[in-house]
Amino acid sequence: MAGLAENRPTYPRFAGEGTVDLAIIGGGYTGLWAAYFAKKLEPSLSVAVFEAEQIGYGASGRNGGWLSAMVPGNRATFARVSEGGLDASRAFQQEFIAGVDSVLGILQAEGIDADQHKGGALVAAHTKAGLGRLVTRRDADLKYGVTEHEVHLLDRDEFQSRVNISTVHGGLFYKHCARIQPAKLVHGLADTLTAMGVNIYERSRVGSIDGSTVTLDHGRVTATKTFICTEGYSGQLLGKRTLIPINSSMIVTKPLSEDAWQQIGWNGLECLNDSAHTFIYSQRTADGRIAIGGRGRPYRYGSGTGGAGATAQSTIDLISTKLRSFFPGIQFEVDHAWSGVLGVTRDWNGGVNWDQASGIGSSTGYAGHGVTAAYVGGRTLAELAFERETERTTLPWVGYRARKWEPEPIRWLGVHGMYRLFGLADQWEERKDSTKTSLLARFGSRLAGLHE
Repeated sequence: MAGLAENRPTYPRFAGEGTVDLAIIGGGYTGLWAAYFAKKLEPSLSVAVFEAEQIGYGASGRNGGWLSAMVPGNRATFARVSEGGLDASRAFQQEFIAGVDSVLGILQAEGIDADQHKGGALVAAHTKAGLGRLVTRRDADLKYGVTEHEVHLLDRDEFQSRVNISTVHGGLFYKHCARIQPAKLVHGLADTLTAMGVNIYERSRVGSIDGSTVTLDHGRVTATKTFICTEGYSGQLLGKRTLIPINSSMIVTKPLSEDAWQQIGWNGLECLNDSAHTFIYSQRTADGRIAIGGRGRPYRYGSGTGGAGATAQSTIDLISTKLRSFFPGIQFEVDHAWSGVLGVTRDWNGGVNWDQASGIGSSTGYAGHGVTAAYVGGRTLAELAFERETERTTLPWVGYRARKWEPEPIRWLGVHGMYRLFGLADQWEERKDSTKTSLLARFGSRLAGLHE
């Protein structure tokens, strides 16, 4: 799970001048899916993917491995801004539900092994207040088109029969979610694309786009169409205040013993997270480890992206402590840790935008739900650019643009203040054994635009 595999394939650096039908900036999931569907729509296209580092360098190679039906944004906001209202937001949710099986179907058809397994997702409530939030969350899910067959409320015994978390009060089970290995998915898609005739270039940083001219550090390309698919690294091309890079950190344990797994359970290989405001996300890996992530230090001043992913010991300790609180008595040894950034807009809502006049488009702002969002966004971007009207091209995030983030230092203070409020709220709810969500968390959620 540790990000990119050591035996990964490599691709050449672009140098000189060239001409392509479609230039894709960013070698993560969005760019790779966009290339895949562009070639499916127009097989004769010349398509090139330009990656500043190596493919999967960003969130695509460093995420928690959740192929989930969670939408990248606030469903209430999308219902409010769309002409279709609630029905449009429901269609948005349905597209993400369908997207899980669609991705799995493509992986099977293309022979891509990404350790995929559709076991669903569990959300654990460690407090009475957390369980109350999950009841409310399920009500919202039903409102926005998730069926009772697709989301179940579990009591303590039902939850522990799946994963034996000592402190759980109950939780939710979502049917439509699958575990994947992030780097394997990146490399599998890249292999498929090269077989389709797509050119992939690494260490090929794009400095600017001026109409049809894409200028790189070592060359220049003339492109009929250009897709910006750089997510948390979009500051240079889309503007630092358009979206910001929020840090996410992961640890992976060494393989657990059979005795440990017998105590823990987790035989359904569900993805797992919790209802805390400073939540975690985790999976049981194909080789018998636990990979678990959390925010740690959420944001670097000036929208820094953190480079290759060095992780502070304090963050490793924080995530390790959370894991041990889930399964007391189990000995865990951290084998590896890494960090990466995800793209977040001011209201945490993603958007797919295409400008026919300039021939430039983008799909960004997944806010941590990027594995499925990148598939839907990349596919939608290709359909918009090549004038295919589908159920995706009318979804409410098409053409959506959030307002810009505040300048520094207000931005840094606001993000850290929000996460501080969430941390204090979690401590208060645990200490007081509260049945109601802390006012601090309610304020922080509304401040960030997360409340539905």
